[in-house]
Amino acid sequence: MRKELQTNLQYVDALNEWDPFQLKSGGYETEIADTVQAVHELNDPKKLAERIQAIYEFSFEKLIPMENCFKMAEKLLVIKANESCSI
Repeated sequence: MRKELQTNLQYVDALNEWDPFQLKSGGYETEIADTVQAVHELNDPKKLAERIQAIYEFSFEKLIPMENCFKMAEKLLVIKANESCSI
């Protein structure tokens, strides 16, 4: 369980650094929680990118370009893969 918590914190760090709407002060707590849940549910970067885009659009009523969401999805899935490959 400790490893899963550490991985979740890596997801949170990556998403906090992303700051897609340049808020500079955070403010993405709900979206980050929803995105971390989506990472646990999905393994396909395209589907995860679509979910990320929908999560942030729902909250902010602004669309993040799919290319940006896809890059973040790939980054999150690399973290996920590293977690599952470690002993």
